Amino acid sequence: MLGAWLLLWGGLALGCRGEAAFLRRAEDSAGRCTYSFTVASPVEAACPDAGGVPELRAELAALAARLSRLESRERGAAGSGPRGAEAAVRDPQAAAPAARLEAAYGELLRAKARLEEEKGRLEREKEELGRRLESSAQELSRLRAARCPPGGEGPGRDALRAPGKAPRWDPQPLAYQELQSERTEVPASRLLEETALGRPGSEDSGCGELVWVGEPVIFGRAESITGKYGVWMKDPEPVSPFTRETTWRVDAVGTEVRQLYQYEAAEQLAQGYPAKVHILPRPLESTGAVVYRGGLFFQPRRSPAVARYDLRGETITAEKEIPGAGYHGQYPYSWGGYTDIDLAVDETGLWVIYSTEKARGAIVLSKLDPETLEIQQTWETNIRKRGVANSFVICGTLYTVSSYSAPNATINFAYDTATGTRRALSIPFENRFRYLSMVDYNPAERQLFAWDSFNMVTYPVRLSRL
Repeated sequence: MLGAWLLLWGGLALGCRGEAAFLRRAEDSAGRCTYSFTVASPVEAACPDAGGVPELRAELAALAARLSRLESRERGAAGSGPRGAEAAVRDPQAAAPAARLEAAYGELLRAKARLEEEKGRLEREKEELGRRLESSAQELSRLRAARCPPGGEGPGRDALRAPGKAPRWDPQPLAYQELQSERTEVPASRLLEETALGRPGSEDSGCGELVWVGEPVIFGRAESITGKYGVWMKDPEPVSPFTRETTWRVDAVGTEVRQLYQYEAAEQLAQGYPAKVHILPRPLESTGAVVYRGGLFFQPRRSPAVARYDLRGETITAEKEIPGAGYHGQYPYSWGGYTDIDLAVDETGLWVIYSTEKARGAIVLSKLDPETLEIQQTWETNIRKRGVANSFVICGTLYTVSSYSAPNATINFAYDTATGTRRALSIPFENRFRYLSMVDYNPAERQLFAWDSFNMVTYPVRLSRL
């Protein structure tokens, strides 16, 4: 394009004085494109001398040479682009950021690989937990089916359909056995003893080992946020004017928990109308309180002590510090709630469950005098307190609950104070509402009292002879 303009300028220079100029464009014999200009002379009819303009011819030659040099330079500049970029990359100052970017990219790839590996591991764990959960659910269903056979099974149904015929005694084994689901062989005489021990209100005072916990029965529900967790109980050895039906309740959410609700019976608790509200002289801590022999035994707030509040005189009659006991979040149960000191009642008396720095967080169990709160005897277990959700005492044996939120938890450990030994258990325990904050045993009713996410429930239990 530049050459064409130069030729045009030369033609104009030659014919600047002409009246007309003509441009002709055509290919020569070599196939190149050529331009020709024709300018008519205004004064000459012919060209007497073809070399009459040597200056113009020289100027045209010079322009053609310059054009050739410019085209050569343009081709050279176009070809030097990649080489220039290559040289720039070889520049050390430009190479350093590129190296850092490559290193960062490599680290990102390695991190991605690690995350993919961790994701795969978690997915495998999830599948394994799902299989274990499914297996546990099937086992639980099998055990429940074994404990509760359908009413249409068993020998005796045909006899009812034919009253005119006396049933013939069949010495063959029955289709099921009551405790077959426990996977232990039990003599028939022992089955009769367990039936008597497991019936609420039984007059048999004999103790036994816990072998079964039934499904929860709902008695009431707290309607305010202060009842997210709490404690409710009955006195197994009441003092007049109170009875075994008198029910007590504390909503334990708050920093100044002082209200103790009194109900004449559990039915009144279900309706939500207390007969009286006691205002405690000191606020209590968490859900470890119990009622026993006419007194409320509780842990005062931010204190390693246990106090007795007399329900008739409405005053604190005794208070004693538990030596070395952790408090206010030092050694709670797994759900928290400042459950460092937990009180319990069984057939043998009053107990306190706690831990100390010396025990390194393991459960310590002490027997208390209910009048003076003096410690009568102490046992140091090897059950980690933060590793269990709650605990209770039956016949001098401490039992622990595995989880406060898993729907299918278990009674997982037992510590026998008579022998000073621990054993592992796997007794199914249902957390129906998935926030178990309190469990206590009532020896008079042979039931567990519990607080599960606003709900006050009981669990029937079955004991076997020791």
